[in-house]
Amino acid sequence: MGLTIALDAMGGDGAPDIVVRGADLARTRSPDAAFLFYGDQARIAPLVDHYPKLKAVSQIHHTDVVVSGEDKPSMALRKGRGSSMGLAIDAVKRGEAEGVVSAGNTGALMAMAKLALRTLPGITRPAIATVLPTAVSECVMLDLGANIQCDDRNLVEFAIMGEVFARTALGLPKPSIGLLNVGEEDLKGHEAIRQAAATLRDIDLPIEFQGFVEGDAVWAGAADVVVTDGFTGNVALKTAEGIAKMYSGFMRSAFRSSLSARLGYLLSRSAINKVRVKVDPRRYNGAMLLGLNGVVIKSHGGTDSFGFANAIGVAIDMIKAKFNDQITAEFDRLGSFGAPMPKVASS
Repeated sequence: MGLTIALDAMGGDGAPDIVVRGADLARTRSPDAAFLFYGDQARIAPLVDHYPKLKAVSQIHHTDVVVSGEDKPSMALRKGRGSSMGLAIDAVKRGEAEGVVSAGNTGALMAMAKLALRTLPGITRPAIATVLPTAVSECVMLDLGANIQCDDRNLVEFAIMGEVFARTALGLPKPSIGLLNVGEEDLKGHEAIRQAAATLRDIDLPIEFQGFVEGDAVWAGAADVVVTDGFTGNVALKTAEGIAKMYSGFMRSAFRSSLSARLGYLLSRSAINKVRVKVDPRRYNGAMLLGLNGVVIKSHGGTDSFGFANAIGVAIDMIKAKFNDQITAEFDRLGSFGAPMPKVASS
């Protein structure tokens, strides 16, 4: 059974080139996929022509309107459905595509997708999630910027969505969940996170709740799913990315510092390449906007075709696994979860 992915062909630093090349790479991995490109046809068509097999499963829909990286969500909404991003999202809303991938403006993508697709039943706010490498394996982390402030209900919703995603994308039969906090003790953290922890301990779902995890424990692999508010999650992610870039720069400088250092690099190149592959951000490209009534994937704006292909692959995996159906089923099982959650006594 084939599936169709809508692509914002004009979103991202390298668009539309990396979008087209990425789609061709994704097609080789998933031959049953078809693509709808939205953007400047004069720029997209010659690129698609270079890939006859991709062209055979693709359609191009022209628009001159593009959401730029500097556009505020309010401005993007005013541009509306006439933009390449808006048209791609609307294709999912109309049922012409099962998912959408964009490397464009994150805030605009979230705002436009939420307005057009709405949230799934039982979910009050969508969340941005991604897969990150750890010392043990990989983990899912959310929210990464969609919701600056969160109450306990939001955090519990994120935990449920993250748990389903970890089972779907990482193949974990029973993923563990941790709440990112300033300490592991039950009394640590603000009221919302302590109330979320109390709910997760008692929730009527087969969830393996680990309790609180600190920042260093995330990268040690303390939990398969790490839940936090969007402010903290975004700061943690950007800090980790910055440290990784700094460390890479230190390594390059060290290996260029002397002849013996260059020789050492040659001798250890195989091991270094293994590490580079393990932490290559392109392998983890493709942040998911979880909780929307449709599959929406945000690719990093500065990625290349390999990274964009991986983002498309995430969309395809979510669609084939019927991810949103699983989310809906989990919330249906909770029954009265739609009502306000009871408050726990503060310690």
